This record gives sequence, structure tokens and C-alpha cells, in this order.
Amino acid sequence: MGPGAGDQFDNLEKHTQWGIDILEKYIKFVKERTEIELSYAKQLRNLAKKYQPKKNSKEEEEYRYTACKAFLSTLNEMNDYAGQHEVISENMTSHITVELARYVQELKQERKSYFHDGRKAQQHIEICWKQLESSKRRFERDCKEADRAQQYFEKMDADINVTKADVEKARQQAQVRHQMAEDSRADYSSILQKFNHEQHEYYHTHIPNIFQKIQEMEERRILRIGESMKTYAEVDRQVIPIIGKCLDEIVKAAESIDQKNDSQLVIEAYKSGFEPPGDIEFEDYTQPMKRTVSDNSLSNSRGEGKPELKFGGKSKGKLWPFIKKNKLMSLLTSPHQPPPPPPASALPTAVPNGPQSPKQQKEPLSHRFNEFMTSKPKIHCFRSLKRGVSSAPESCLSRALGLRVWLCVTLSRL
Repeated sequence: MGPGAGDQFDNLEKHTQWGIDILEKYIKFVKERTEIELSYAKQLRNLAKKYQPKKNSKEEEEYRYTACKAFLSTLNEMNDYAGQHEVISENMTSHITVELARYVQELKQERKSYFHDGRKAQQHIEICWKQLESSKRRFERDCKEADRAQQYFEKMDADINVTKADVEKARQQAQVRHQMAEDSRADYSSILQKFNHEQHEYYHTHIPNIFQKIQEMEERRILRIGESMKTYAEVDRQVIPIIGKCLDEIVKAAESIDQKNDSQLVIEAYKSGFEPPGDIEFEDYTQPMKRTVSDNSLSNSRGEGKPELKFGGKSKGKLWPFIKKNKLMSLLTSPHQPPPPPPASALPTAVPNGPQSPKQQKEPLSHRFNEFMTSKPKIHCFRSLKRGVSSAPESCLSRALGLRVWLCVTLSRL
């Protein structure tokens, strides 16, 4: 048999099996890609669901702002975006993995049949080769036997001591051997012609046809994997317009955000209606309380200064929530109310001696208030204070201060 026929079948068998392995590897790759797409779509849907506003909750109120509305639109578009990834997974599964898996099974059957025919042809030519070798050895052996029988006959025929019967027997044996050699030669020639014909058919017809079929099978496999790769790209390309629309909607929602409108909603929601507070007056704690009230000032206090001294009245506007009340109002509304006014004899303006004239009885109240405000409480002795003997001066001082406050409020009400 010619060299290399069996080795080529072995090499082709290994190569075609490698091609099928490559195809199965690509199927596995696409299958894992579809699983990733499904997992990604599921994660996107869960993410969008996680950030959806809950019904009948405070979050629903937040979505009246344009920025929150845009975010809600983004979440809705993410659901559509996830749907497109599910479409990618479905199309890749139906158009690539399923089709290629079916094709691989057909390819394996086709490959198996081709190599079965090749192995069968190879076995047939090997059998023919063995028959040829056997006939050749038999022809060679018969020729040698015929040659030996001829030599033995010639030897017996030349020997005068051998009887004619023995010579005849040797001659017949030589003829038989020659006939056997001729038959072996004819058989060998026939088998050789048959083998040459089978060998020619094997190398020029059967094997080329099988190799051609294997080649076509491999080319179809390579072409099929290329088409699958194109389908792989087309599946992605088909959803790009829809994904682009989802992204355009997200951009459109982002462009619809109105910062002025959102700010106005915040203003309307949290405006208080309070009027701004007025200026705070300077309080000088370094100077003693001195105030001179004249008739003119008293009359002004009833006119222009009345709103400033009127503590008990109600303001038309609302007070600013974080402004403290006037200290004087705190003093007036505190549980420690000033003591009642002392009798008229205790006032510093009382005249100790002599009856008062009517004119003196009608002395202006402002004059008395002036004298009262300019008077100072007298402390009998610092020594007694130091010793803690008497607390009367302290009581007088507190009562005097309370009386001054009470007069200020009384005058403001007049």
C-alpha cells in the first residue's frame, strides 16, 4: 500500500475534531453572554424598582419637583433599557446557541460517516494488499518448487542407475510443479491487476472524494461560525436604536428640569408670612438709669411716643419667631409682680409740714414723676449691710425700682 494514507486520515480526524471543539467553545461563549445579559437586565430592573417612590409615602410628594420627575423618567427608561438586554439574550439564544448546537450534532454525524467511509475504503485496500502479498508469496514458492522438481528430474534422467519408473515419476512431479507455478502465476497476475485497479480507485476516486467531502464540511463549519459571529453583532445592532431612544428620553427628562420652578415650590411650601424684625436698640449698661420727664415729654409720651411705651398692646404684624420679648415685658409678666405703690406719705414729693394749698394739690403728675425718677434710694449704713444686721435698705431699693417700673407702665397707659 502507498505511504501516508493512514496518517492523513488520522491527521484529518484530529483537525476536524478540533474544529468541532472550537464551534462548541463559541457556543459556550455565546451562552454565557446570554446569561450575563439576563442577569444584567434583572439587576437593572431590581435597581429601578428599588428607587421607585413608594405609594402613599412622603417620597411621592418629592416627585412634584422637576428634578425628581426627571429621575423617575430615568427609572422608567431603565426598565425599557433592561428589556432590550433581555431581547439580546433571547435572540442570541434562538439564532446562535440553539442553531449552532443543532448544527454541531449534524456536523458530528456527517464527520462520522465520512471517516467511516474512509476507514472502510482503507480497510478494503489493505485487504487487497494482503491478498496480493499472499498470491505473490505462493507464486514465488511454487516457482521455486517447480525449479527444484525440474532439477531433480534432470538429475534422475542423467543417472543410468535409476530405473525408468523413477525417472518417469520425477518427470511427472516436475510437470505438476510447473503447472502449479503457472497457476500461481496466473492467480498472482489476476490479483495484482485487481489490486492495482482497487489502489487506483482508492487514491484517485474514493479517498479524494472523501477528502473533498471533509473539506467541504470544514468550510461549511468555518462559514457557519463566521455567520454566527455576524449574527452576534447584528443582534446587538438591532437594539441600538431602541437603546438610543431610551437614552434620548433620559436626556430629554434631564433637559426638562426647571430649577426656578423647583425653587418656587420650596418657597411656597416653607414661606412663613412673618414680617422681618425691626432694628434692635442699643442697651447701655455702663450708665445708671436716669430719666427726666417733663410736662412736654409727658405729653409726647401720650402722642408720638405712645406706640413705643405701650407694652400691653397687640402688634398688627406677626413677631419674628426667634426674636426675644422686651425685658420690661418679661419683668411685667414674671410671677414676681412689683409691690403695690406705697401710700402718698411715703413718696419723696410729699411735703412734711403745713397744709397744702389747692395749687399744690393740683401739682402736675409729671413733676412728681420727675422727682421720683431723680431720687435715689438711701442706704442707712454700709456697715450695717456688711454686718448683715438689716436687710431693709435692700428691700427699699427693690421696692423703689419696682415702683419706677409701675409708674412707667401707668403713664404709658394714660
